[in-house]
Amino acid sequence: MTTTDTGLPLFVLGRGTDPHSERGVDCPGDLPPASDPELVARAERAKAALGDRLFVLGHHYQRDEVIRFADVTGDSFKLAREAAARPGAEYIVFCGVHFMAESADILTGDDQKVVLPDMAAGCSMADMATFDQVEEAWDVLADLGLAEVTVPITYMNSSADIKAFCGRNGGAVCTSSNARRALDWAFDQGPEGPDKAAGDRKVLFLPDQHLGRNTAVLEMGFALEDCVVYNPHRPNGGLTEQQLRDAKMILWRGHCSVHGRFSAACVDDVRARIPGVNVLVHPECRHEVVTKADHVGSTEYIIKTLEQAPAGSAWAIGTELNLVKRLAAAHPDKTVTFLDRTVCYCSTMNRIDLPHLVWALESLAEGQVVNQITVDPDTTHWAKIALDRMLALP
Repeated sequence: MTTTDTGLPLFVLGRGTDPHSERGVDCPGDLPPASDPELVARAERAKAALGDRLFVLGHHYQRDEVIRFADVTGDSFKLAREAAARPGAEYIVFCGVHFMAESADILTGDDQKVVLPDMAAGCSMADMATFDQVEEAWDVLADLGLAEVTVPITYMNSSADIKAFCGRNGGAVCTSSNARRALDWAFDQGPEGPDKAAGDRKVLFLPDQHLGRNTAVLEMGFALEDCVVYNPHRPNGGLTEQQLRDAKMILWRGHCSVHGRFSAACVDDVRARIPGVNVLVHPECRHEVVTKADHVGSTEYIIKTLEQAPAGSAWAIGTELNLVKRLAAAHPDKTVTFLDRTVCYCSTMNRIDLPHLVWALESLAEGQVVNQITVDPDTTHWAKIALDRMLALP
């Protein structure tokens, strides 16, 4: 096994193979260079030609070769707000995934065009909650007389249709940073005010069960028994009428394919390998991982925590590998490792590569709008209501 001069195995940052992982699985840790050495120069020329008409957004989980061309980097909601704050930009090129580009289209002006360099860049978590499935779940709650006391809250990582569903039914959007505030609003205030059956109120949390559970249990003092998981592939979500009546949090059976792979064993393993390591994870991780971690927070929280950490400290980070590698490079005075030996990049985020970005930029420079993301007016109206409710949170 290859080690660095600090004695740490290289595969903690994704390089090499782990004999305990699935056979044939190899996460090299370094993406191959662009096949065309002229791609960087072509991207620079196209971006310069577009000038102030162009605004490029880059999510933290994007490849370095793409991030270098971003005017702003951040998480999904920060980037959507940055897009809305640039009304003079004719073209918003969103280097992220589909739901992020939808949010940007919702929050930007009608005269602005949002472009996703690769239309195949989706989000497996967002895809786990479809509009028809959520409507069917709502009908189940309505038949039991529970819809009127249930507030739908959707994570930012959801489709425009689901955001609109929440807006239409008195709910709101949340991020991993403000999930607690959104849940407080739902339980204490809600769409009908504090006097509407506050003691009986429930939340339908979409689509990430882990963020919902971790927020409710670890931040709000709920018991695990207060949370049930609604499986859209089973009749009545696989739950009895009594389970639905007793629950405070009805969690959608969804998860992030990257964060959901981290396990409690990963935490135990890294603590055994790196004495004194600080374990820092995203709240999309499983409950048993979050409870074993030292620090839990959003992508922005993870970045700030590393920036403020003392020199010489050691950190194992449970989030997407592109960001962990970038943090390791930005903080050479600290030991920064990937929490899991075997989990690789977010496959859908990495669909946005330099060839796709160059194609999109050159097409725009030639006056051809490609891969434009548009959300219909009705969906935009209700999704924006849900987003505005989030923005109004104290």
